[in-house]
Amino acid sequence: MKKSFVRKILTLFLITIVVAGMASGCNSKKENPSIRVALFPNITHSQGLIGKAEGQFQKAVGEANKIDWKVFNAGPSEIEALFAGEVDIGYIGPGPAINGYTKSKGELQIIAGATDAGAILVSKKDLVLKSVKELDGKKVAVPQFGNTQDLSLRNLLKENGLKDTTKGGTVEVRQAENPDIKTLLDKGEIDAALVPEPWGSRLVKEISANVVLDYNQVWRDGKYTTAVVIARTKFLKENPDLVEKFIKAHVELTDYINENPDKAKETVNAQINELTRKPLPKDVLDASFKRMTVTNNPEKDSVLDFVKLSVNAGFLKQAPDTKDLFNLTILNKVLREKGQPEINE
Repeated sequence: MKKSFVRKILTLFLITIVVAGMASGCNSKKENPSIRVALFPNITHSQGLIGKAEGQFQKAVGEANKIDWKVFNAGPSEIEALFAGEVDIGYIGPGPAINGYTKSKGELQIIAGATDAGAILVSKKDLVLKSVKELDGKKVAVPQFGNTQDLSLRNLLKENGLKDTTKGGTVEVRQAENPDIKTLLDKGEIDAALVPEPWGSRLVKEISANVVLDYNQVWRDGKYTTAVVIARTKFLKENPDLVEKFIKAHVELTDYINENPDKAKETVNAQINELTRKPLPKDVLDASFKRMTVTNNPEKDSVLDFVKLSVNAGFLKQAPDTKDLFNLTILNKVLREKGQPEINE
């Protein structure tokens, strides 16, 4: 009897410890989730870079919730990390955001804008082009097939009655990383390139490239998104308060950058140096910032146009249902509380 009683007491004691441990673990996870945030060492992700450097996001979510920064160099790898649940919120281009939303069947959503424009069309130094029509028979490079610059280029070609060679046209569109585009253009192995900043300004300064179309001539008078903020739909539903705090910091950083451009540029460049060991020369940095707009607006119409361009170019097999691509409820709440205009969903 005594042994049986002792066994019962020990069993109850062990069950109590296990249950208490599980409850403690669950409460800890629920109350203090970390927020994994992705960004690129790129000027178009300025809010993220400044918020990372100066701690605005960490301050906004509170000490109990850790901001865990994840640095990427390409949209597809960031999207894969979001799919794997390794990233919760990210700064990213609209092309990868669209692809991620489509492939995940709505498990990723755009929750804010970050920057507009910030790309130019240039030609090699000994080739002065007066119009896009003169790209007929030329070789043109973009950083990545299906990205913002590639889709913008294909739209330009279409508007000017041209097609790329894979569609039976006369313009050869090549894919190359930005440093390689510089080498190809300098050697004359390509005739032109549509590239994002700061590479546009670098090509003009370093290899005397000619500006064919400036940032506000490439598309929609510069009113097209270059970077947006996306979030995992599951994280958004489970942590609306944390997302709201994050978006509030994002909006405040947007205001700060527009009101203090010189200080903002210094911080962004310091972060680029820290992450890549390659800071930008001041004149390149200044020119790059002049060619982009820092904004909370994701320019919904431009993103929907990017969807159409992706389908037309064959990067998407069919047009996805985009009714849930945007979730601007939290952003509009923050804007409303700050007395700023809301953004139409």
